[in-house]
Amino acid sequence: MDKFETDNTEIDRNMEEVDSSYIEDMDEGDTTDESVGSVVSFVKERFNKAETARQTDEQRWVRAYRNYRGLYGPDVSFTDTEKSRIFVKVTKTKVLAAYGQLVEVLFGNNKFPISVDPTTLPEGVAEAVHFESNTDMQKAKAEATPQMNPEDAKLRPGETLMDLNERLGGAKAMLEPVSDLLKEGEGRTATEMTIHPAMISAKKMEKKIHDQLEESNASKKLRTAAFECALFGTGVMKGPFAVDKEYPHWDDEGNYKPRIKTMPMCDSVSVWNFYPDPDANNMDEAEYVIERHKMSRSQLRALKRRPFFRSNSIDLSLQYGESYKKEWWEQAMEDDSVETATERFEVLEFWGFVDREILEEHDVDIPKELKNSDQLNVNVWVCNGQVLRLVMNPFNPQIIPYYAVPYEVNPYSFFGVGLAENMDDTQTLMNGFMRMAVDNAALSGNLLIEIDENNLVPGQDLSIYPGKVFRRQGGAPGQSIFGTKFPNVSNENMQMFDKARVLADESTGLPSFSHGQTGVSGVGRTASGISMLMSAANGSIRTVIKNVDDYLLGPIGKAFFSFNMQFDHDPDIKGDLEVKARGTSSLMANEVRSQRLMQFLQVVQNPALAPFARMDYVIREIAESMDLDPDKVANSMSEAAVQAEILKKFQEANPPAQPPMGPDGAPVAPAAPTGGAGAGGMGTGSAPVPGEQGFSGNTGVGEV
Repeated sequence: MDKFETDNTEIDRNMEEVDSSYIEDMDEGDTTDESVGSVVSFVKERFNKAETARQTDEQRWVRAYRNYRGLYGPDVSFTDTEKSRIFVKVTKTKVLAAYGQLVEVLFGNNKFPISVDPTTLPEGVAEAVHFESNTDMQKAKAEATPQMNPEDAKLRPGETLMDLNERLGGAKAMLEPVSDLLKEGEGRTATEMTIHPAMISAKKMEKKIHDQLEESNASKKLRTAAFECALFGTGVMKGPFAVDKEYPHWDDEGNYKPRIKTMPMCDSVSVWNFYPDPDANNMDEAEYVIERHKMSRSQLRALKRRPFFRSNSIDLSLQYGESYKKEWWEQAMEDDSVETATERFEVLEFWGFVDREILEEHDVDIPKELKNSDQLNVNVWVCNGQVLRLVMNPFNPQIIPYYAVPYEVNPYSFFGVGLAENMDDTQTLMNGFMRMAVDNAALSGNLLIEIDENNLVPGQDLSIYPGKVFRRQGGAPGQSIFGTKFPNVSNENMQMFDKARVLADESTGLPSFSHGQTGVSGVGRTASGISMLMSAANGSIRTVIKNVDDYLLGPIGKAFFSFNMQFDHDPDIKGDLEVKARGTSSLMANEVRSQRLMQFLQVVQNPALAPFARMDYVIREIAESMDLDPDKVANSMSEAAVQAEILKKFQEANPPAQPPMGPDGAPVAPAAPTGGAGAGGMGTGSAPVPGEQGFSGNTGVGEV
């Protein structure tokens, strides 16, 4: 069995061990519970409540979508005199600009913006462990005696645990009271090294989480959530959830035998299919969340391959037929007004608290420690009145695996305020002034015809076209047909349009120059110019990136960390670690970050300041600012110490050449150039003699 199969088997076993006591056993021959309606009714009741509560939000989202698409809603009416129906898509430009900035910041380093670091040491522990030079270490060992007091049981400057054990001899028991304090810590002088055993576990855990996110195509899912966040005001992701992923594999005989591996995955959730607890203002306050799925027959059947889904219930749901009905907002956003039947199934996925009595009716095996709880956290899938899945929340600690990030926080609502909503009024103004300008230009560009019918023969067609002949009354005085020019006021309308556009810049915090709308082509062609422009526009995006860190990246990173701590028994990734979101740290342009880091290096060259600098961290940050992988180009502290020792020995074996010394012991200055003034380095070296190549007096006759 290879490592692939071993890891997969171990993860499956770990998950089954945790979930087996939480899952309701369903044999293949089992039929539907008589009490199935109770949990179905519970889920439907919660869904209807959440659906009713967010109707106002749905109206805001539909209006935002129409402004993005450039579509007038049914609430907009035009008079008979308004001929133009033009829609200026400034909302689309602003939304895409904000979305582009979010993506640029989040994926500036081509990595999912989360990291895993060792937890900060408690006060007093860092001073307990340190390493000094080898000389001091040997000195401490030479001074060690078998008889020592408890204070001597601590590491001395320069000692390792191995050195201390050797020094203690039979008194090793004296080490026990401080053994927990001797794991990691920081040095106290410029010559000391900092050692972080937890850093190894942190980097292995970070790599594992990044691999899992890459398997989930998490970068694409995050971009989808970021787009809806900018447009509608809220972006949603979910995870981790276990999925059996198929990997292509062929045996030696060419037969296709795919390998199945259980992987934690994440996904983006459209805000339209997200129904949170209406009494909550954020996910921390939510008692439940419901996701509405639109599934085909094949997608519904595919649920049988996922853990703890009931095959019989899925088959019954398929027999009852398609149940998906379009919501009003789905019809409002469709380009085709003709309503067609939907051959899909509506599946509700519920995460949250359910009354204990309902679970007891379904014979769910409730853990002993939760027997006295009034409500229990569960996951329920419902379709066509059937319970497709009913399990206890498998996560420890228990979480609802959904993460909603607002573009702009609304403290009185779960859903945030998007960029499209912020410029709704200015979009209306721009549309109005542009339509007026277009209608006025069309009117002023044509003659208005005035006809005196008293001078014309009665009964004539008064339409005007080239070559038209009008018959006049005999002897009638004066002109019969007059052309009138309508005044052109388009410039005034366009001035108002420009003012409305400036208001759009102010209301969104995205100036037009940040997305190339005004004369920025010159400065924007250089890397430094782009950095300057982005820095000018970062003020509006800074809060959004902070929201992404706090509401999405941080929680989902911690969720994957907890998943691995719970279900993956690899000891190399375990430790006292913490997950950090890195979206805000990427906000500064790489060029500026690199410049500031180099300036910091110059500052800490001062021997008095050098002990306070975390050089390993600084070097890694410089590598990241240059879009380089720090794990490949930067050494760890231990590796750096080895390299420094090698370099020191090389320098001792190959000392630099000393300049020649004069009789008085002073270095001899190099010979002056012979090429005259302005010759620079020319003329150095030995001069050619007659007969040698290069001597200007050679005649070319005789020996050369």
